[in-house]
Amino acid sequence: MFDLDLVERPFTEPLSRLMVMRADDGSLWIARSEYETRLSQTTVLTGLRLFAGSRELPVLRARPDRITFEGDVHLLFAAPDTLVLVGSGAHARWSDGEGAVDGHLVLTGELGDVSPEALLEAARQRAQAWFDLLPTVREDLRERAEMAWWTLGINQLSIQDRTGVVPSRYGYVAVWNWDSYFHAIALRHTAPALAREQIRILLDNQLPSGQIPDVVHDHGVLAETTDLPKSDHVRLAQHVGTATGTRPDPRPVPVTKPPLTAWAVWKVHTADPDLEFLREVYPKLVVSQRWWLRESDPNGDGLAEYLHPYSSGLDDSPIWDYGPRAEPPDLNSYLAHQCDVLGDIADVLGLNGSPWRDEAARHTALMVATRWDGERFGTLADGVTVPVRTPLELMPLFTGRLPAQIARQLAGDLLSNSFWGERPVPTVAFDDPAFDPESMWRGPVWLNINYLLIDGLRRSGFVQEAAELRNRTLAMVRDGGGLYEYWNPLTGQRAGRATSGFSWSAALFLDLAFEDAITKI
Repeated sequence: MFDLDLVERPFTEPLSRLMVMRADDGSLWIARSEYETRLSQTTVLTGLRLFAGSRELPVLRARPDRITFEGDVHLLFAAPDTLVLVGSGAHARWSDGEGAVDGHLVLTGELGDVSPEALLEAARQRAQAWFDLLPTVREDLRERAEMAWWTLGINQLSIQDRTGVVPSRYGYVAVWNWDSYFHAIALRHTAPALAREQIRILLDNQLPSGQIPDVVHDHGVLAETTDLPKSDHVRLAQHVGTATGTRPDPRPVPVTKPPLTAWAVWKVHTADPDLEFLREVYPKLVVSQRWWLRESDPNGDGLAEYLHPYSSGLDDSPIWDYGPRAEPPDLNSYLAHQCDVLGDIADVLGLNGSPWRDEAARHTALMVATRWDGERFGTLADGVTVPVRTPLELMPLFTGRLPAQIARQLAGDLLSNSFWGERPVPTVAFDDPAFDPESMWRGPVWLNINYLLIDGLRRSGFVQEAAELRNRTLAMVRDGGGLYEYWNPLTGQRAGRATSGFSWSAALFLDLAFEDAITKI
């Protein structure tokens, strides 16, 4: 087990909302992770220090199972809501209290009749049991893989009485749509039941229309703009449409995430076959697929659009500078491939998958016929191609069905100076005027984009290119210092305001790092 810095990597445990962190003055503070709530508003205890007489006992080491102070005193979890100090000869002081450590001192929650030795051993065993599930990875990736696996562990929380993996303890405390699919992809290898649960949480909250909600949180779901927090409305009003003066539609608009549910289901199934799970989810996948082409194609041309920036998952991308609705090439690429996946699932269930494959072929052909301009697949906003270049225009590779010449041209574009570098792939082309290496979806590297491109390259026959992108992605994360939301592609370090301990970065790094990744992805 590795050390925690108590800043980017807090001391916490799976299913506990409590986090122990180091303050600027060296003391410890404890707060709860809650949906759409700042930690400053959920603080439980501040200013925690330990003393032996007048001498302060410093923290010697923080690990996933305990924080150890000088004097052989340990801070650990006895239960998800119970933090205790274990040891003797020390006195704890915090902002509004104090107490002697004599066997154990309960800081939060309640403790039954259990010995200090038993508490320490139970904490060690809980942590070790999770790490024992980590598959083998290359030695140079081991340290970062352990950190990533720990991240997926501690980001497990009870959401509506279900075990969901949240994107991050810092600000993302709920089950988000496509995040959960990426989480499931890593968990499928050694925790497949937990992987399936991430998908079930969303599908069990599917709307009667077939729409899958954007977020499942402690208090319900987020499925349309009326469910958005007020701060999000303000931010979007400031950002969306800055080039045209337009604003998001004030009427309720569906909010979801890109259609990758069937794709994730199939990946989980290929790693750990479960026909009952497929039978359970297949009808829901079908109505979800139909929802996109029925409800998200306002001009009726057969190709879906994102009706809201949040539904794209790329809500700060400069494509939204041209209006609140857009059709980047990724959306219909996902829909086309999901038809193929639904065909695979139908065949396994003894149904006829051929109509789905026919639909995949038609959808891809329509994209090529109406969106390929001879050089690229552009992004449309209000029917006009926006000038900004993003790697989404390469995502039709994800279909695995493009004409060979077009596929080669897209693969060549990926390897051009626009998108290729020591740390590809920027979310806005390096040579685009809108490129900003520090600003969220305006330039930084996001692992989900890289992962989807790797998947598409392989499906389209560009195995060597996929391998090189995989290697560069792994190296960036290995050398970048942590599991961040996104990275600066010029420095390889944490970018701008990216959150740390980000689950999909951890999950996708792990899936790429596992020795059998190439055969199972």
